[in-house]
Amino acid sequence: MEKLSLILWRERELLETLQYRLEVEQLVMASGRTSWLMRAAADVESVLEDIRLTEVMRAAIADEVAAEFGLEPNPSLSSLIEHAPEPWSELLAEHRAAFAATTTEISRLAEGNRMLISAGYLSAREALFNIGGSAATYTPDGTTSQEPARAALIDWSL
Repeated sequence: MEKLSLILWRERELLETLQYRLEVEQLVMASGRTSWLMRAAADVESVLEDIRLTEVMRAAIADEVAAEFGLEPNPSLSSLIEHAPEPWSELLAEHRAAFAATTTEISRLAEGNRMLISAGYLSAREALFNIGGSAATYTPDGTTSQEPARAALIDWSL
């Protein structure tokens, strides 16, 4: 049980690190300082890889604990909580509550980041279409149509 608890603590630390790095990524995107965006995204990917590796170790250790309790392999945390003696069941329940809170916040941050990325993509696309002199638009029946090309004046002194 001690090994399981230690690996769950490690997962919690990694999830909190992911939460932090997603927030940094969001701040970078919101500030418009895109020179750091690739670094922020790489940081997120790095912690996700660490989480994947730790999850594999957690699954192996959880299988060992499940065997001790006479449970099937790949037990849920809830199942382990039900079968673990005190104080382990309480500690595992605390881990589960912390995981739920952290993953809710991570989901919120990830959704916010997706929205910022989409907005940035659409803004860049619109700017490129405007420079190119035409933009795809939708007709009332939902099909796309091209606006006729128009002259564009660009102030190169900017």
